[in-house]
Amino acid sequence: MSLVSILDELRKERARLNRAIAALEESVSTRVAKKSSVAARQPAASIGKKLGGITAEGRRRLSLAIKRRWAERRKKSS
Repeated sequence: MSLVSILDELRKERARLNRAIAALEESVSTRVAKKSSVAARQPAASIGKKLGGITAEGRRRLSLAIKRRWAERRKKSS
């Protein structure tokens, strides 16, 4: 292959990559625009509001249950 043909192929590849990059950038920018427009339509009160969750009593019971579980595993491995 001559140097001229190699350069030709590289230029074609560069043009193909530039088109692919432009298409991906356009795709990303439209997704960001869609997400920001959805967030802008939500009322401010619901943005920071958490739904559900675990209470302090629930965390305590969960902690005790996990400790019991690990204690049983330690007994079995001994």
